Amino acid sequence: MTKKQLALEVIERLKKEYPDAGCTLDYDQAWKLLVSVRLAAQCTDARVNVVVEDLYAKFPDVDALAKADVNEIEQIVRPCGLGKSKARDISACMKILKEEYGGNIPTDFDSLLKLPGVGRKSANLIMGDVFGKPAIVTDTHCIRLVNRIGLVDGFKEPKKVEMALWKIIPPEEGSDFCHRLVYHGRDICTARTKPYCDKCCLADICKKRLEV
Repeated sequence: MTKKQLALEVIERLKKEYPDAGCTLDYDQAWKLLVSVRLAAQCTDARVNVVVEDLYAKFPDVDALAKADVNEIEQIVRPCGLGKSKARDISACMKILKEEYGGNIPTDFDSLLKLPGVGRKSANLIMGDVFGKPAIVTDTHCIRLVNRIGLVDGFKEPKKVEMALWKIIPPEEGSDFCHRLVYHGRDICTARTKPYCDKCCLADICKKRLEV
């Protein structure tokens, strides 16, 4: 089985296992996803979803966050870790959205990458979830699972993993595929415990499982 054939089989099986998988960050406006994805660095999505409720209660829109004192933002987002740098990036990012994009977020990948605190993972998430464009989000679950399954060969650097996956994942499947990897990585192919291979829908085609 080629990597492309394996990828298609993995996609179909995960679709059946997690038919409704989507982004686990709560948001109802595009700029809020931009904020949440910055806060999610080295923090769980569940904690971010709680923290942003307080943030938006005090600063309900782009304009309010752009005007906010960075120290006030930091006090609220501190539970997510790296509070100082995250608050600084969020403040700078909201100022740019207000001044250059009329309170909206840019619609192209390269412009997103120019925003403070936005890397390829964040930009891909926004392109896929907000704009419905082809996207591959190489978070920790994605990187761990695609290596274990055998879709990539020992790549740990996010951009290398992303580039390798673009070659074998149909563009229209990339965003949902990565969301499903998150669900599978949390429930079955875990990082901090032994993977639950006996419950895995990919056990008979997984490279790591077959090597055991």
